[in-house]
Amino acid sequence: MEDEKIIELYFSRSEDAIPKTEEKFGKLCISIAKNILGSEEDAKECLNDTLFVVWNSIPPKRPGNLPAFVGKISRNIALNNFRRKNTQKRGGNETFAVLDEISKFVSGGENPEEKIEEAELVSEINAFLASLPKEKRKIFVARYWFFESAEEISKRTGKNKIYIRNTLNRTRAKLKKHLKERGFEL
Repeated sequence: MEDEKIIELYFSRSEDAIPKTEEKFGKLCISIAKNILGSEEDAKECLNDTLFVVWNSIPPKRPGNLPAFVGKISRNIALNNFRRKNTQKRGGNETFAVLDEISKFVSGGENPEEKIEEAELVSEINAFLASLPKEKRKIFVARYWFFESAEEISKRTGKNKIYIRNTLNRTRAKLKKHLKERGFEL
């Protein structure tokens, strides 16, 4: 079913919207959540929460990109669950590794000034990503949006792990330079 038809099901408050969303985007949501939480069971729970939030969000929202909308909700729910479960723990978890790699210069704020700066930061990161060659952008997004390990990216792309790790290191360094050149203090 086309995304726009699914959105229309939500606007008409048809309960068919939920199974159609799960059918089309369930694997995406579970993949994102499993990469963050490390558990199939927790990921499935996350999918249920995602479907609930989507049901409550559409309407009034009308997403322009339904897969991105659903994926972002799933990612945020999984990250919140991860934080809640791991507030006292630290370990060799892949999610901690990803957050540590990128958090040095990408973190959100709470006050209005920080919110504005965060929006500017997001805009600059998007501009940076748009400037990357497609392959490098996909590797970067796979790691820092979908929380895939270098091994998973390697398997999917056919590139060796060293290439993936080097690409990520170089891309992070370029992103840091890009942001510093635009006045962001890192």
